[in-house]
Amino acid sequence: MKDMGKRQYRELDDSVKQKISQSMRGRSKSESHKEHISNGLKLYWKQIPNKPFDEK
Repeated sequence: MKDMGKRQYRELDDSVKQKISQSMRGRSKSESHKEHISNGLKLYWKQIPNKPFDEK
């Protein structure tokens, strides 16, 4: 019997993506997860320089 729970390919159909999206809608994130997201974004934006200001 075939394993029905495992993916065979990396790509997913759009209908499957939509079902996953609908099932995940409304779930909240834990406080520690929110902190990790925040820290990751802070590190990301630290690496991007500001646009130079052109004085005339």
